[in-house]
Amino acid sequence: MRDTRESRLLLVLLIAIAFALITVDIRGGQDSPVDGARQAAATVFGPIENGVSSAVDPVGNAISAIRDSGGRHDRIAQLEHDNAALKAKLGSDDRNRSRLKQLNKMINVAAEGQYGIKGAEVIAIGAAQGFSWTVTIDVGANDGIKRDMTVLNGDGLVGRITTVGPNTATVLLANDPDFTVGTRMESSDELGFASGQGDRPLRVELLNGKAKINKGDRLVTFGSQADRPFVPGVPVGMVSRVDPSSGGLTRTIYVKPFVSFTKLDIVGVVVDAPSKDPRDTVLPPKPKPTPTPTVTVTVTPSESVPVDDQQQ
Repeated sequence: MRDTRESRLLLVLLIAIAFALITVDIRGGQDSPVDGARQAAATVFGPIENGVSSAVDPVGNAISAIRDSGGRHDRIAQLEHDNAALKAKLGSDDRNRSRLKQLNKMINVAAEGQYGIKGAEVIAIGAAQGFSWTVTIDVGANDGIKRDMTVLNGDGLVGRITTVGPNTATVLLANDPDFTVGTRMESSDELGFASGQGDRPLRVELLNGKAKINKGDRLVTFGSQADRPFVPGVPVGMVSRVDPSSGGLTRTIYVKPFVSFTKLDIVGVVVDAPSKDPRDTVLPPKPKPTPTPTVTVTVTPSESVPVDDQQQ
């Protein structure tokens, strides 16, 4: 457009109209007659304005980024917190699964031997009442526990009850030097007495000095009169060493116990003895020996050379 008198008058007229509309809009407030037009313009031009603002306002973008980064940091911190809580929960679940496995194993042992047991948890370890190898369990007289009851777990013989309180009891472990239990060998029925030796294998004195014993043979409890302190048939351990026969009245063997006395958690107190001796039924199946692979070497004979060919 050329700079003429008419163009100048048109520009002045448009400016006057604009000021008039601004005045009407300000005085009208929310009831302004141009509010609808303004909203329509915002709808059309708003996205464009936002794009232009983002392009030309890096300082504003930086401030928004800092503000958003704070929000992201809070969300990350919350996620890390939730993750830690989940890991703790999973850890607890793993432990519960382990304890449930122990409980199921012990229940199977009780079912095989027809033992009536009272489940308990080990709540303390260490010397008590002058004994070296003892644990405290969370059941006592109020639960029907009495002195000289057999204690077992899913692996076998744990010990016997020595002291009973209203809600707790002390168990003398089978590896204590003051502990002795009558034993019977699997299959051969050879009898003996096993004594604890702390963290070393149990020492067993067999009544038959000429008994034929092999490494890997297993023992169970022989049982006591009136089933106190020991019920019969509870797995004790496996022979780990046999002393040479000295021709004496007894023979000494050493037995690795089935129970790990440093990792006790869930145990059972036998409150009802079986109606008959379970014999060897409580022992787990013997592990099958791993077959030794054999290698067969086939020798292929070399071809013989005729004598006439050799002379040539």
